[in-house]
Amino acid sequence: MAAWRRRGVCVSRFLVPFIGSRHFRCRVRSGAVMAERGQQPPPAKRLCCRPGGGGGGGGSSGGGGAGGGYSSACRPGQRAGSAAAAACVGGAALGLLPPGKTQSPESLLDIAARKVAEKWPFQRVEERFERIPEPVQRRIVYWSFPRSEREICMYSSFNTGGGAAGGPGDDSGGPGSAGGGAGGAGGGGSSSSPAATSAAAAAAAAAAAAAAGAGAPSVGAAGAADGGDETRLPFRRGIALLESGCVDNVLQVGFHLSGTVTEPAIQSEPETVCNVAISFDRCKITSVTCSCGNKDIFYCAHVVALSLYRIRKPDQVKLHLPISETLFQMNRDQLQKFVQYLITVHHTEVLPTAQKLADEILSQNSEINQVHGAPDPTAGASIDDENCWHLDEEQVQEQVKLFLSQGGYHGSGKQLNLLFAKVREMLKMRDSNGARMLTLITEQFMADPRLSLWRQQGTAMTDKYRQLWDELGALWMCIVLNPHCKLEQKASWLKQLKKWNSVDVCPWEDGNHGSELPNLTNALPQGANANQDSSNRPHRTVFTRAIEACDLHWQDSHLQHIISSDLYTNYCYHDDTENSLFDSRGWPLWHEHVPTACARVDALRSHGYPREALRLAIAIVNTLRRQQQKQLEMFRTQKKELPHKSITSITNLEGWVGHPLDPVGTLFSSLMEACRIEDENFSGFSDFTENMGQCKSLEYQHLPAHKFLEEGESYLTLAVEVALIGLGQQRIMPDGLYTQEKVCRNEEQLISKLQEIELDDTLVKIFRKQAVFLLEAGPYSGLGEIIHRESVPMHTFAKYLFTSLLPHDAELAYKIALRAMRLLVLESTAPTGDLTRPHHIASVVPNRYPRWFTLSHIESQQCELASTMLTAAKGDVRRLETVLESIQKNIHSSSHIFKLAQDAFKIATLMDSLPDITLLKVSLELGLQVMRMTLSTLNWRRREMVRWLVTCATEVGVYALDSIMQSWFTLFTPTEATSIVATTVMSNSTIVRLHLDCHQQEKLASSARTLALQCAMKDPQNCALSALTLCEKDHIAFETAYQIVLDAATTGMSYTQLFTIARYMEHRGYPMRAYKLATLAMTHLNLSYNQDTHPAINDVLWACALSHSLGKNELAAIIPLVVKSVKCATVLSDILRRCTLTTPGMVGLHGRRNSGKLMSLDKAPLRQLLDATIGAYINTTHSRLTHISPRHYSEFIEFLSKARETFLMAHDGHIQFTQFIDNLKQIYKGKKKLMMLVRERFG
Repeated sequence: MAAWRRRGVCVSRFLVPFIGSRHFRCRVRSGAVMAERGQQPPPAKRLCCRPGGGGGGGGSSGGGGAGGGYSSACRPGQRAGSAAAAACVGGAALGLLPPGKTQSPESLLDIAARKVAEKWPFQRVEERFERIPEPVQRRIVYWSFPRSEREICMYSSFNTGGGAAGGPGDDSGGPGSAGGGAGGAGGGGSSSSPAATSAAAAAAAAAAAAAAGAGAPSVGAAGAADGGDETRLPFRRGIALLESGCVDNVLQVGFHLSGTVTEPAIQSEPETVCNVAISFDRCKITSVTCSCGNKDIFYCAHVVALSLYRIRKPDQVKLHLPISETLFQMNRDQLQKFVQYLITVHHTEVLPTAQKLADEILSQNSEINQVHGAPDPTAGASIDDENCWHLDEEQVQEQVKLFLSQGGYHGSGKQLNLLFAKVREMLKMRDSNGARMLTLITEQFMADPRLSLWRQQGTAMTDKYRQLWDELGALWMCIVLNPHCKLEQKASWLKQLKKWNSVDVCPWEDGNHGSELPNLTNALPQGANANQDSSNRPHRTVFTRAIEACDLHWQDSHLQHIISSDLYTNYCYHDDTENSLFDSRGWPLWHEHVPTACARVDALRSHGYPREALRLAIAIVNTLRRQQQKQLEMFRTQKKELPHKSITSITNLEGWVGHPLDPVGTLFSSLMEACRIEDENFSGFSDFTENMGQCKSLEYQHLPAHKFLEEGESYLTLAVEVALIGLGQQRIMPDGLYTQEKVCRNEEQLISKLQEIELDDTLVKIFRKQAVFLLEAGPYSGLGEIIHRESVPMHTFAKYLFTSLLPHDAELAYKIALRAMRLLVLESTAPTGDLTRPHHIASVVPNRYPRWFTLSHIESQQCELASTMLTAAKGDVRRLETVLESIQKNIHSSSHIFKLAQDAFKIATLMDSLPDITLLKVSLELGLQVMRMTLSTLNWRRREMVRWLVTCATEVGVYALDSIMQSWFTLFTPTEATSIVATTVMSNSTIVRLHLDCHQQEKLASSARTLALQCAMKDPQNCALSALTLCEKDHIAFETAYQIVLDAATTGMSYTQLFTIARYMEHRGYPMRAYKLATLAMTHLNLSYNQDTHPAINDVLWACALSHSLGKNELAAIIPLVVKSVKCATVLSDILRRCTLTTPGMVGLHGRRNSGKLMSLDKAPLRQLLDATIGAYINTTHSRLTHISPRHYSEFIEFLSKARETFLMAHDGHIQFTQFIDNLKQIYKGKKKLMMLVRERFG
């Protein structure tokens, strides 16, 4: 659209109609309002032209930056004094005078030009006023450049502080009030005349220090974050370049700023000069160009340096009007000279374009001749141009795509979280690029190929990736709840959200399957109405809540009054109904689905309305406290009827802790921010370079009371109380692994924040109040007398309450902790279709009993709570008994009870004090319960548990040891009782440890012998040897144990066990008993011909040696057993040789002597053994030859050699062996090579 510029008009004629306009009055009164916009279109090139007879007006085109005075253009008689006074008043009203500094009054021209430069595109100015004086144009152009460094910092570095600095308009009215903030859509700064620019720059710089100095990396400078080098961050580097004088040739032509920035030489790279160009409009940078080739989401250091140069040193920048104005002042010869010189200087770059344009201009029918005027990139924005900061959309998409492709590596999750933080920072600054940037991020998330892969494979996404999606959904919730969002913009977002929501791979809200919860905007159904079939409900995705939030609005008059005024009360009338707008004190209440109401608070905070968010948060908390009191009264009136009705309701199907909208966390954060006190030594608006990198020292204090707080209450007490309300809410355990883990994680995060607060008397009162409610509120409390089986356990929360209350009210602390020990989901379940629980309380929740994926974590938290109570109860017999009873009743995991027993044992036997016998008994009792629980189940730690129990019983005393041995059958297996328990009790170390006298030793020994005999009778196979060992010193008991062994030998005992006991008997000096047991073992043994490495061979040789040593009769008795049981030729030949080497009984170990003659091989019993050995060799030979291979031929020949030695022991052995060889040659004549080897060796 053409814009006509004329001169010769008095400044006053321009100012008066503008200042009198409704637009200017509204803007001055209300400050900034939120501007909404969608996608940024390409920069428009506005066409500028001049009529042929336009009046000129002098003035050089190259005036100085702040120069171009306008007094000569003033109307005669204008009073400078009144203008100065008006400027002074206006400056003070707008807060432009820094404290402690003085300056000359600001001119009316500067005031008007600054407001026009912030709010109006220059084309609208040109259309409204036909003739604009050159001084006015200069001041508008001058004030159009951004004046706050905060935005420059925001677009050149991440802010890990999450927008610690308040957004513009923190002190303004609420969304529904007349005031709306002090910034425009992009948060245009609030600076004043050139004299105040440096002060404003320092103020913004201090606020920016939190981002730049916090070490947050820019996307393109991830290495700076990893290496901790903050100087590599673009904003910090830009400041360094500016302060080192690297910015030069700065020129402002209209709405275009250019200059060169010299990058100093470093070791690896030479000095480089970067050409930087910046376009701006209405105090926002709309485009940047730098020859450094930076590929990043944010501005490079050179753009930062040039921008800060213009902000900090505006008077040193040469300022010119738009180039079209300069061209308009030239005649034809000047224009021709101008073009020819331009072509000459840049002929290589410009000449082809110049010739093309010349041809088109000379052509009558060309497109360029059909349009009136010509484009001017320095002439400012047109009316249709969007007014938003420059954001490289392509780079945002590429960077997000890169981070997603990296999976969980290289800190990609951290970088994406920083991008989300940047979106929140933009929202807080009321910069609509926040929504634009989030749209780009969401598109890349939806295009992630892993989504379809996970859906096809049926696998869940990673936990960190899932959290990124949660944050994405939460941010969209904040955006659509923008209180000043235009309807068309909200409709556009709704359309886009529905499009994403309809994609098959769009992640579901709960991470696994669709939620069965009611719509966001509806109050939660109560009672039996909640139990309805929800199988037909569509799946809820991460965008569902944002889509539902599009139906919410801010037009409710009650809501507008709440957020806009601290004085909104109604003392005259209030009702006591459930949904009354005011409580009995006349304070406003806000009845809305709690997560939805808290989402409004989060939206207000996110969009830079902290005071409005605080007012709404207080109203919500007061509403929750009133509802809590009503619930308590209701339960007390119905308490007598409950046992007869036998029913209770889960009043919250969706819990506030772990909720996708995090309502409790939002309220807590909002209230805690209000009571944050900055360290007095830190000045938020001091010199930027001095405070770079410093961190604010924060503490929480009880600030003066708000209008709607009780006496003695503060934001801090309110924050703590709302956290306790949310944590103590009885709520059902959600479905799915991710949502259950999220409940645990959010609970622990909230408790960790509470632990940072130091408790004082005021807060202790809050704790007492909420603890009493939790105990008395029945189904409304997770610690009520009656809870549903699937209620989220309170162990973690109760542990925090216990430790907090213990120093102040021990009785209440123990009541809370003992009540929280319940874990009903592990108790015996009712029959199918019957939901009754202990106390005969039924639930109205659908019978779906989901799998508790986090059960192990919950049990560990239950164990931690019990351990904390045990530690605190040391020395208190009554409390220890109560805690022990609770543990035995409620903890169902043997491993956790064992851990508690060990913890109690450690606490009771601390080195710096005497053993606490009461706690030791508790430890022992827990250990005994573990033994009973694991007696009939497999547990890999069972032996460790048994040993520990004996150790614990030893510390308790001799009576404990005697007790566990007498009741061993309820605690141990027979093997454990004999091999571990009794053996350890009877050891010398135990006797010395307990300083036992003879009587006590004998008593323990008697119990041990009784235990041993009982175990031997019950499990002789595994306990016989231990029983014999334990009964050695008592003849009767020993004989009894031996008889048990003999009785069991013919039935269940194996030859290995019998051989072991037989060797023990020999060792103890009972050779005949050993011989008898050995013969019994031989009857169970069977060695085949090829088992020449069997482990029982040594036992057989030992048994034969024992028999041989005892005499001829014993040997004669055992040889038939050997012949029957052993078929291995090598073993038999070995036994045969040993029997022929010595005389029976001559070398016996037991001193017995028989006749001194060697036994004959031709007579029994050795003849029988010899024949059996020869027969074994013959059978083994035939067996080997059946499947022999050539590589085993040599081994076979050696085997035959050993066989010949055995054959020759017989009187006709030579003949037998020859016949045996001939027989082999005949039968196996087909094995020619083998038979040839046989002939060579044996003939």
